[in-house]
Amino acid sequence: MSGVTATPTAASWPEGLLLAYYGDDFTGSTDAMEALTAAGVPTLLCLEAPTSALLARFPEVRCVGLAGSSRGHAPAWMDDQLPTAFASLAALGAPILQYKICSTFDSSAEVGSIGRAIDLGVQQMRGRWSPMIVGAPRLKRYQMFGNLFAAVDGVGYRLDRHPTMSRHPVTPMNEADLRLHLARQTARRIELIDVLQLRGGAADVDARLAALAAGDTPVVLIDVLDEETLAAAGRLVWEGRGEGVFSASSSGLQYALAAWWRSCGLLPATPSLPDAPPVPVIAAVSGSCSPVTAGQIRWARANGFSVERLDLPGALDQHAAQAEIERVVSAAVEAVRRGDSVVVHSAEGPDDPAVTGFDAIAQSAGLTRHAAARQVGRALADVMRQLLDRTELSRVVVAGGDSSGEVASALGITALGVIAGLAPGAPLCRVWSDLPQRDGLEIVLKGGQIGDAGFFGSVRGGALRQ
Repeated sequence: MSGVTATPTAASWPEGLLLAYYGDDFTGSTDAMEALTAAGVPTLLCLEAPTSALLARFPEVRCVGLAGSSRGHAPAWMDDQLPTAFASLAALGAPILQYKICSTFDSSAEVGSIGRAIDLGVQQMRGRWSPMIVGAPRLKRYQMFGNLFAAVDGVGYRLDRHPTMSRHPVTPMNEADLRLHLARQTARRIELIDVLQLRGGAADVDARLAALAAGDTPVVLIDVLDEETLAAAGRLVWEGRGEGVFSASSSGLQYALAAWWRSCGLLPATPSLPDAPPVPVIAAVSGSCSPVTAGQIRWARANGFSVERLDLPGALDQHAAQAEIERVVSAAVEAVRRGDSVVVHSAEGPDDPAVTGFDAIAQSAGLTRHAAARQVGRALADVMRQLLDRTELSRVVVAGGDSSGEVASALGITALGVIAGLAPGAPLCRVWSDLPQRDGLEIVLKGGQIGDAGFFGSVRGGALRQ
């Protein structure tokens, strides 16, 4: 038989959770939650290790995530933090344990090492292989012959020539072949099932996987180019899960599993989320340095939003920081009270002097680059917290993966669930919190590469953009 998948047969899910994942940043964690929720798999994202008592409040949930921040940390931090996180998720009994990574593979041997996470995670599961799916066509991410590509404004780039990722300030991508890039982070054997092998048929690809799997638990990258190969990759992982597998993958894993389950008749034929209703006013904070977010800030400025810049030298100066935060908060509160939406940002694109001169700004404040970046995130978190405390805002946005982690952690959030679609990878979420003033808040955590120019307008107006 030719084709990439076996003929689906009558199937059913096992009891309990289907998948548990740790997100290496907060925006990616909501991206993964959106992928399964839209497909019809109830998913909950927790900000602390989920317990059976918490999950008992959500009996319909079939997938659970834990939002983390490992993407911005060194391997030593991972060694200290990830084993406990992985063990807590593995104890929930799902057959797939995922380390959810960015679909642009943000990582290096020094920061956000995906290889180190794999070496720690495979110890929690009994599988003889560790599948890796990075391609996600809905997010315009494609993997072919082991190389990762991403499309921007309709133009596809190999990732080492991508206008943003090739010059990322922390983890620049200078190698698009993920086998070579990952080999800098782990000594583990790395294999590939490529697009031609996938198209060769299910029996052939199953035989190849059987030949690759062994006691050393190799990483097996699986190409994804289109919806056909996406479903084939999902079948391979689901039917090859055995006694449980660990997978370091983007939300491509969620999309792939959903595609296969859909072909088996386990999920609705057409994935969908409700439209988000409009609200009169929103507030956003942004620590993103990407050109995509810069374009969104420019759109907001041109379309009636109040746009306030957080002055970084002031925010990083221990004597001036509170005054700078109060200045920005006061301006933002005044804007919201007169009915204007507001964006508070620390930079506007990769060529902003706040970005190009960040090392000098940090040095002047007596901080390392990493400590300064964390401090900027905390300042934005303080801005958002005070904005919520001093206004009646019901919907907010955080742009930037690291910023999202700092802000969400400061708001007293217990868990998040997707309630509506906006842009792929950035859903509208509902907050569950033990703090009455936060419970029910609507929040969007947006990665730097996500959304079109009018994204902030869509969050306010509720437009669903595919």
